[in-house]
Amino acid sequence: MRRRTHSRGMRAEYVELILLEQSLGNTEGMNRPFSDRVGDAAEKTGGTVLFDIRVDDDPRFSRMAAIGFRADGTVIIMMDKNGQLTSAPARGNDDHHIAELTAWCSLPMAQQVSVSYSNAAVILLAELRGSGRLERST
Repeated sequence: MRRRTHSRGMRAEYVELILLEQSLGNTEGMNRPFSDRVGDAAEKTGGTVLFDIRVDDDPRFSRMAAIGFRADGTVIIMMDKNGQLTSAPARGNDDHHIAELTAWCSLPMAQQVSVSYSNAAVILLAELRGSGRLERST
């Protein structure tokens, strides 16, 4: 029996299903914190949280995170200002910005305050929108 490998698209679909499951499982209208939801999606899909950041100055999103799946790619998760989550698969041209954001998150907090990640976040969101993997802001 051959073992089936997962494509980047399949990983994104699995993450999307986990996020939907979380939304349906909300009790009394209470959303779990973004970090908890991202961690849960990573655990259930066999991925690793690469970064989890606030997004400033974006008209639609307030948080962004990435889940890495080794050779199977990366999925980006965004939380809009209303608390709704969206996911999109990353592509090769996103790798530099994902690596920059991952490196920033691994810095000690004392160093994080002196290094900005906002440019990498803005460019990554622009690439997701420009490639059609993410709806444009209205």
